[in-house]
Amino acid sequence: MQNIYLRWATVKQVSGLSRVTIWRMERNAKFPRRRQLSANSVGWLKSEVDAWVTSREQVMSLAPLPRVPL
Repeated sequence: MQNIYLRWATVKQVSGLSRVTIWRMERNAKFPRRRQLSANSVGWLKSEVDAWVTSREQVMSLAPLPRVPL
């Protein structure tokens, strides 16, 4: 299996989260950890981000719909 790393722009687009939110979630082990690719570059493993997206889709499908006042 080939490791494919996603850069920030792609992770932002896929997750829909801000940089600070992802940073906080990484600290709390609720989002995949970034990897240091070089001195000035980080990336996230695509397989881990995909698994996180799938887990969120499962959680959201089980969540009750919010009530809308009439």
